[in-house]
Amino acid sequence: MPPLPIPWLGWLQGNACVTTTRRELVRRGLFAVGGALLAPLLNFGRCRLFANSAPYSARAIDLVDGSLVTDMLGLVTLDWAKQTRWLAEPSSFPAASLQKIQSSAISVFHPAVHFPSGEPTQTARYFLQSWNHFLQYQRDHFLRVERAEDFLTAKNSERIGVLLGLQDSEHLVSVDDVNRYHALGQRISQLTYNQRSRLGCGCLEPRDSGLTAFGAAVVQRMNETGMAIDVSHCGPRTTLDAFEASRRPVLITHSNCAALVPGQPRCKSDEVIRKMARQGGVIGITAIRSFVHRGEPVHVEQVLDHFEHVARLVGVEYVGIGSDLDVDVGRGEAVLHPTTRIFDLTEGLLRRGFSEDATRLMLGGNFVRALKDIWGPRPGG
Repeated sequence: MPPLPIPWLGWLQGNACVTTTRRELVRRGLFAVGGALLAPLLNFGRCRLFANSAPYSARAIDLVDGSLVTDMLGLVTLDWAKQTRWLAEPSSFPAASLQKIQSSAISVFHPAVHFPSGEPTQTARYFLQSWNHFLQYQRDHFLRVERAEDFLTAKNSERIGVLLGLQDSEHLVSVDDVNRYHALGQRISQLTYNQRSRLGCGCLEPRDSGLTAFGAAVVQRMNETGMAIDVSHCGPRTTLDAFEASRRPVLITHSNCAALVPGQPRCKSDEVIRKMARQGGVIGITAIRSFVHRGEPVHVEQVLDHFEHVARLVGVEYVGIGSDLDVDVGRGEAVLHPTTRIFDLTEGLLRRGFSEDATRLMLGGNFVRALKDIWGPRPGG
C-alpha cells in the first residue's frame, strides 16, 4: 500500500525525542519469556528478542522503538488478585513485572475494566483512587496520561503511560458525575457494556432502542469536559446515536470488522466504521479469536486482515490497536502472544506493504491524534 500524505504526522515526529537505538532497546530489557536475555543480532539484519519467537527485522524493531505505541485496551495483568494487591500495596510491585511490561514496547496502556457486580459508583471511585495511589507511588516508572502531551512525556522519560478508563458508565448517576470522575483522572468511558443501561443498549441486547436522553446528555457533558467516548460494546443503533450526539471524535477502542466475522455482535459494521472515521474517531483491533475469525485455525494474518480492511475502507488514519490482552498471564482465546504482540503486528503490517509512516500511525499515532482533539481546548475556552 503506497504511503499516504499525513499532514499532522510531523507533530509526532517533531516532538518525539527518541533517545534509544535498537541495540539500546534490546540491552535495556527486552527479556525472553523464560527469563534469559536474547540480544544478539542475527544475519540479514534480524534479531531474536524473545525465547521461542521468530527473529524480527531491524526495520520493525527500529519502527517500534521510535513509535508512540498505544494499546487502547491493554491490561497490565489479567490476574485480578495480583492487580488488586499491587494497587493496594504499590511497594509489592516487583521489578520482574516492570521488566515484563517494558519488554512489551507499549508506551501507553488503557487498562479499562468492567465490574460485573457491586455498587458501581463506589467501585469506580475505588478503582480510580487505587490506580492514582499506585501511579503516584511508582511515579519513577509510571505516568498517568491526562493530556495528549503526556504520551510524548511517557515515551521520552521511559515511563509507562496509563490512561484511566472504564468499560461502562453505570457509575455516572448524574451528568455532573462526568466532571467528578474526570477530576479523579478518568479520561475515557465506554457508554454501555453488553446489556441495556441508563445510557443506551449494549451489543447483546436483542433490541437496541438507541441512546437514551440521559445518555445524550452524558455525551454532551463528556464533550464539554474532555472525556473520551467509547462505544466498543454498544449496540449498533446506540453506537450510531452516539456519533450523532457527539461533537468530538468517538472511539471504538477494542472491536473488529463485522464484514470479516459476520454474526459476531461485538464487531462493527462498515457503516459504523465509515461514520466513525468521518468524525475523526479510531477503531482499535483486538486479538480475541472469536472477533478475528469464525472457525479454526486463527492466526496473526487474520488479525492483520482487520487492519487492512479498515485501511482500505476509510484510510490508515482511523485504525489502531486495542488488543484486549495483558503482558502477564495472557488469554486462552487470544491469537497473539501477550509479550510479543507489538513486534508481531509491526512485522506483519510492514510485510503487507504498509509504509513506515502508516504503520507508526496504526501503532498509536492515530489514537494520540484523536485524543488530542477530544481533550483539546473546549469551545470558548
